[in-house]
Order: sequence, then structure tokens, then C-alpha cells
Amino acid sequence: MSTETPTTALSAAGVSIWLDDLSRERINSGGLQKLIAERNVVGVTTNPTIFATALARGEAYDAQVAELASAGKTVTEAVFEITTNDVAAASDIFRPVYDSTGGKDGRVSIEVEPGLAHDAAGTIQQARELWAKVDRPNAMIKIPATVEGLEAITATIGAGISVNVTLIFSLSRHREVINAYLTGLEQARAAGHDVSTIHSVASFFVSRVDTEIDKRLDALGTDDAKALKSKAGIANARLAYQVYEQEFSSERSRVLLAAGANKQRPLWASTGVKDPSLPDTLYVTELTVGETVNTMPEKTLEATFDHGVITGDNVTRNYNAANNTLDALAALGISYDEVTALLEKEGVEKFIVSWNELLDTVAAALEAAK
Repeated sequence: MSTETPTTALSAAGVSIWLDDLSRERINSGGLQKLIAERNVVGVTTNPTIFATALARGEAYDAQVAELASAGKTVTEAVFEITTNDVAAASDIFRPVYDSTGGKDGRVSIEVEPGLAHDAAGTIQQARELWAKVDRPNAMIKIPATVEGLEAITATIGAGISVNVTLIFSLSRHREVINAYLTGLEQARAAGHDVSTIHSVASFFVSRVDTEIDKRLDALGTDDAKALKSKAGIANARLAYQVYEQEFSSERSRVLLAAGANKQRPLWASTGVKDPSLPDTLYVTELTVGETVNTMPEKTLEATFDHGVITGDNVTRNYNAANNTLDALAALGISYDEVTALLEKEGVEKFIVSWNELLDTVAAALEAAK
């Protein structure tokens, strides 16, 4: 009998498993190390929601909060100290993975303040501050793929800083993100940076696309509409991989890759199913393909480990079907551009709400510690 687990099979298929969660309790308890050893986890992503949840739960942050309160730190300063502390500690745990994969994995992402999503200069400045504070080569700075974010991505990559581009919903924006990355690499190379040390992932969101489009399909209520339910997110992501293949086979890319640069791998984000009627591993098994990252909430990770069926590349052989799905949605009057623009706007807004919750949680903790 084979002792290979589904997460081992997923890794063997070329998918890097990153956990979409981080907390000090997980770091201190050895839980993170256990996931590396037993679940093939090779990276971590964070966002304001994750930190807000972590801070609101348990006592792991009490000592640092008391120290920050006695030092008279502001709420914003305290959040900066707490979150970068966690990311630095997690980066140290993942350092052996980083070393063994030549920097490809072992990554821990930390996001710029979501309120800066439409402020290129502010994003660039904070990306540099976060990078300097964490001070680990395996950190990644998360920058949203807004129009303003594109400028910040280029400047940050150009400064030799690795970037996780987040909140990508559309194929056109994905192409713009890759262009921003390549432009940043060209700037980094011109400035004398070793481009082989710069890594980036393009976080393409999946389940949120289905949630929004399925709502519109339900409103139509026809048989044709029902037949398309829960197909848009996977189709969209599959075509994002085709964009990746096209863009990184260009002459421009080949020049940079020959100079030692790395491809910007697609990362499947928002991979926990929102519809309970769907298989809980849907956005893992159906998006299995080499040179990708799948960042999973722990529930999805455990479901994949328990009963995920990994059958190899489920992406590149399905480009025609994916195009047909998007064409069928358009034929029903569902606007792809309208949906993806809405999801980007809502994505930024949701992170701002979570950021404010994080500030409120830390403010209350600082007050209580006085």
C-alpha cells in the first residue's frame, strides 16, 4: 500500500501548499512546524482579517501588548510591531524550506495597510518599512493589484523586495500585474540587484468569483444559468494560468529569465468553498497544475489531506472549456468586467474593515494593559 498522502501528491504535482493563517499561538505551540512536517506546508500568507482574529483570541500577545503600552506606543505603532514580530518568527521557522528551495518557498507574506490600496507612494514607503522591519530574506510584502498598486509593485520589485500581489480577479489585470513585475525586474537589474533573489506570486482569487456570479445566476433562474453555477471561478483561474504561460514565454521574459530572474507564479487564493453544497477540496483538486501556489485556510488544508483526490494537471487541458464557460456567462448577460471590478472594490473594502477591527482590538488591549 502507498503511504503517500494527498498533500504529498499535491506537492509532487508542482503545487506549493501555503497556509492562509498565522498566529503567535500557532508559532509558539509548534503547530506551524507540525504543519510543515505533516501537511507539506511550505509557506504562509497573512492579511488584516487573520491578524484581527489572532489578536482577539487567547493570551499569546499579552506580554508584548503590556510592553508596548508601557512604552507609550500608538495603536498603529503597536500593530506594526505585533504583526512584523509574528512574520519574522514565522520566517525563521520556514528558513530551512527557503534555503532548500532556493528561495522559491518558505515564504511568509505581510500586507501593507489596506487603506493605502489607492496610494502608490504610501504603499511603496510602507513596503520598504515592512521589509526592513521584518528583515528576513524569505518575507514577502503583499500589495493589492489596484491600478495604483501596479506602480507600487514595480517600484518595490525594482528595489529588490519580493512581492505577493493580492486581490487579482480579472485576466486583464493579471497581465498588467505580470507587466509590473517584469518592469520591476528590469529596474532592479539596471540598479545592480541580483534578480535571482527576487521572487513574486500573483494571487488570483477563486471562490469570491463564484459567490458573486452564482448570485447572478440564481437571479436568472433558468436551466442554462443553473448549469453554469460554481464554474466561473475555476474557469477564470485556469485562464489566468494560460496568461502566465503566455507572458513568461515572451522574448522580454526570456531575457530576464536568462539573467537569473524568477517567474511570477500564480497563487490560488480564496480557495475555501463558500457554498456548502460544493466539494470542500474543489478549488484545490480542480486547479492542480505545476508552478503554482495554493494558499489554504486550515479547514481546506485538512480536507485535502484527509480526502483530496489529486489526479495531476487539471488546468492546461481545460482551456477551451474554460473559455466556453466565460462565453456562456456573457451570453446570459453577466458582465465579466463588472463582476471583477466589483470584487476588487469589495476586496479592498473588506480588508479596510478588518484593519479597523485590528486597530480596535489592539487599542482595547493597550488600554487594558495600562
